Amino acid sequence: MPLNFDPDVCLSCDSYACLAKCQYIDLDPNEIKEEKMKLVRGEYSRVLKECATCYACEEYCPYENHPFYQIVELQEKYNVNVAPENIVRELLERYEARGEFVPKKVGKKVVHICLFPEFKDAIKGKLFEGLDVIRGRHLFCNLVYLHFGKISVILERANKVIENMKKLNFDEVILFHDECYGFYNSFAKAYGLQVPFKTYHLFEYLYTRLKELEVKPLGIRVAYQRPCSNRLSPETDKILDKIFDLIGVERADRKYDRENALCCGAAFRLQGKDDLADEIQKKNVDDMVESGATHVVFNCPMCYLTLSKVVQKRGLTPIMISELCKMAIGEEPLMSK
Repeated sequence: MPLNFDPDVCLSCDSYACLAKCQYIDLDPNEIKEEKMKLVRGEYSRVLKECATCYACEEYCPYENHPFYQIVELQEKYNVNVAPENIVRELLERYEARGEFVPKKVGKKVVHICLFPEFKDAIKGKLFEGLDVIRGRHLFCNLVYLHFGKISVILERANKVIENMKKLNFDEVILFHDECYGFYNSFAKAYGLQVPFKTYHLFEYLYTRLKELEVKPLGIRVAYQRPCSNRLSPETDKILDKIFDLIGVERADRKYDRENALCCGAAFRLQGKDDLADEIQKKNVDDMVESGATHVVFNCPMCYLTLSKVVQKRGLTPIMISELCKMAIGEEPLMSK
């Protein structure tokens, strides 16, 4: 399954946005051009070693030419150790699907919560009435290995994951985790994988469902922690703005949001880069506090698990977007902080 990457597109691009906008690699203008050309030619570049694996260059590219996937392929080709080998081995074993997948009976529309059973309470109540929940290693997209320079693992497991999903015999799936949505709507397209069912981003579903219910404006100001994986489907960020407008929430205008968003730091810690994680988290949370927000809204479960206690210590209330929407229809959030 070769990557749909066209070197000629990169060679004809004079914006260099994929590297020029990078918030983690410090390159001067001459270096940007030189290192980009190395990547285009499939050669070793310092970018491979210094890449923070935040997915952002996928969004920065104006031609959807998949620069990040190209970088990860080259990291593996040149055996770049994005993380210590023992950590990578442990993760590969932890999330491997063992044994035969036995499909359960579900309805025609389901919600997939990935590998996060602790978030099952976030999909209870009126918003998710009538939906069956699916999860587990046999249905795990494995896209997390983009953070570890192991794109071959994703490709090796991808068709089996899609086949297992198909065995459940549903027509439509709501993807609770941004990374799962990115797998089916970015990664699969980039590698020519066929997806035989309809996928919905959580934001798409929430916005449609909220319009069917009676909504009470919340009147709060929030900072949004935009996850790395949303870089694979940046168009969905606009739907979040519609949700906020519908439920009477103000999205604070801050430095580290939207295209300039910062990673929560989870990937950096897993890579053994604690100093970088501390630095990025401080910049990010300082910005949240300075924005005047009272709440921090999360979409990614991993971002929530990584930052919820950190923002609480700074006087901010962490909340998942699904829980925030519950509040807008008069339901109490079920998840404990």
